[in-house]
Amino acid sequence: MLNDPTTTRAGASYTGSRVIDSKPAIGGAWKRLLDITVAVIALIVLAPLMLLTAMAIAMTMGRPILFAQRRVGHGGAPFLCYKFRTMSRDAERRLSEYLRDNPAAAAEWRENRKLRHDPRVTFVGQTLRVTSLDELPQLFNVLGGDMSCVGPRPVVPDELALYGRHIDDYLAARPGMTGPWQVSGRNTLTYADRVALDSHYVRNWSLWTDVSILARTIPAVARPNQTS
Repeated sequence: MLNDPTTTRAGASYTGSRVIDSKPAIGGAWKRLLDITVAVIALIVLAPLMLLTAMAIAMTMGRPILFAQRRVGHGGAPFLCYKFRTMSRDAERRLSEYLRDNPAAAAEWRENRKLRHDPRVTFVGQTLRVTSLDELPQLFNVLGGDMSCVGPRPVVPDELALYGRHIDDYLAARPGMTGPWQVSGRNTLTYADRVALDSHYVRNWSLWTDVSILARTIPAVARPNQTS
């Protein structure tokens, strides 16, 4: 949770525990229809792959299979975002020690909220991340209405302040499984680039934009220099 509320342009505050805005998410019924259609088809087609992934995690890392983390959703509503687990059980301890002993990595973490060499991620977990298979459980988030197939990348509460004057843009949409960041460079972009891309997406949304991003996602994930 955020220690201090983040104030939006509308004058409301987000504390990580309540909704600040009851306005409908961008895209309305048409975007929601696209989300449900894509999520249902994807779950049917990818069910065998998801089962194999779960078995691989169970055999190499044990339980739990899924990782759930509180993220900030549309209007500031908190929700649990699901992924296949890619990190060791003592992930937080490993990260803390690594950042303490590596000043350059600590600076990288402060700027981008991610690491090129993350000590928490297992070998199997890295494979899942490179292929983005770890994010397939978010299809259930899409069906549940917490996420969209396309939208800003979901953030944890303490990241929201990094959106600065663009916070309202983030809160106007449901977070997405994919989005402009994923198809525009991913690891080659800074966090500020990501914020700018998300803001532009929200302000210029169209159904065609979502279809275009969905079509570009698989080729983008397949590029080695753009994997997470």
